[in-house]
Amino acid sequence: MLTLFTMPKPFRGYIGTIQRNAIKSWTLLRPECEVILFGDEEGVAEAARELNVKHVPSVERNSYGTPLLDDMFEQAEKIASNDLMCFVNCDIILMDDFMAALERVNGVKRRFLMCGRRWNVDIMEPYDFSEGWEGRMREFVKATGKLVPPNSIDFFVYPRGLWGNVPAFAIGRPRYDNWMIYIALDRGAMVIDATSAVMSVHQNHDYSHVPQGKNNSWEGPEAEANKDLYGREKPLYSLMDASYALTESSLRRAVSVTSVKHMVQKFFHHKFIFKG
Repeated sequence: MLTLFTMPKPFRGYIGTIQRNAIKSWTLLRPECEVILFGDEEGVAEAARELNVKHVPSVERNSYGTPLLDDMFEQAEKIASNDLMCFVNCDIILMDDFMAALERVNGVKRRFLMCGRRWNVDIMEPYDFSEGWEGRMREFVKATGKLVPPNSIDFFVYPRGLWGNVPAFAIGRPRYDNWMIYIALDRGAMVIDATSAVMSVHQNHDYSHVPQGKNNSWEGPEAEANKDLYGREKPLYSLMDASYALTESSLRRAVSVTSVKHMVQKFFHHKFIFKG
């Protein structure tokens, strides 16, 4: 039904632990999903063998050694066994509500992009995935987790062929997520905010993996290059611009920032025509 793919960081210390936690959760999704790990960073091949998932070592990189989004997406679409794809960050734990949401959205039979806000939690140890693990995880998230703003998105579910030409964004730097929402809307796809239906769990970490960053991945030359690729003058699209909202009971049109802007523009256009 679904192919999930990701670009892990090197499997060192607690970063390796939280990445194994995330990938393990994906292998437990039902119906069973295909999982592809990209890159030749330290420990990726070993983790792929350990967790019995696919591994693609070669991905084009920029001058800083950071893998590029366009090559990874192109390779993923060529080798995926399924027409539904999910690019997901390698620190995100997914549970059965994710697949339930996808089945409901896929039944609409329209092109779509399904995303959702994440819950931030502190998990530094290997998680216990024995029977009842999802219930324990939900209680932990409710007790300690923090729901992030609409501009923090870590999973993108879409049908193969949605994007067209993907810019050569550096992965893990800003703006590629904004671009994905923008281009999906521009191509007439349903952009679905599934936050209310999907509890995606982000395991907190630092940004020491960003060699040129100033504090985190949102600063530095790679971030600036991504901003140029996106377009400096273009509005920053986020889940506030989603055209639909998925809840546990319904899929409904959303009152988004984009729709409000269009209504305002239409109002002033009609007002101008009327006065003329």
